[in-house]
Amino acid sequence: MRATIEEYAAVEAAAMKFVRSVAEGDSRHARELFVDDAVLFGWLDGKLERGPIEQFYRNVDSVGAGEGFKSRVDVVAVEETVAVVRVLEEGWGGRIDFTDYLLLLKIDGEWRCVAKAYNQNSDTIK
Repeated sequence: MRATIEEYAAVEAAAMKFVRSVAEGDSRHARELFVDDAVLFGWLDGKLERGPIEQFYRNVDSVGAGEGFKSRVDVVAVEETVAVVRVLEEGWGGRIDFTDYLLLLKIDGEWRCVAKAYNQNSDTIK
């Protein structure tokens, strides 16, 4: 059964907590989105990062998004209790472009992120 437009909007609103944290360089918004034991996997400057979501919080809190930061949120799929969101980021930290995939579960009626996987665009690797 296809989810309603309202459910897609709820997923997008949840994902915007991630974007807001990145844009503001402040992890507190993302902390509302991610479950405590969420994980991340991805590439940053040619090195594989993986582990607890705390790594993401440290990166966000230590590197501001930058003046030219832009983002886009695409809700890829919503299936009752699971959703996939793609977030495009340009100019994070003034130089890095990312493609993030967020895996969300509906827990106690709220969309929460359980995993983040990402790619750094190769032309922004130092």
